[in-house]
Amino acid sequence: MPVPGGVYQSQGPSCFDKMKMGFLIGFCVGMASGGLFGGFTALRYGARGRELVHSVGKVMLQGGGTFGTFMAIGTGIRC
Repeated sequence: MPVPGGVYQSQGPSCFDKMKMGFLIGFCVGMASGGLFGGFTALRYGARGRELVHSVGKVMLQGGGTFGTFMAIGTGIRC
């Protein structure tokens, strides 16, 4: 027998909240993978110092934004 819902029944997160969380998780995963792959690539091409930090940071932001966007879209489809 189901429990009757009362006034204080809590509700789960909204679809937009789920999409935000999907974006944040995807952004973190994309940043991590961008740091790894971008770092190895920049070191292989001989980047050092400021050039290394700039190129790795750029790859990390691009990877995070791309993966986060796709995770948010996927989460929105599942709502």
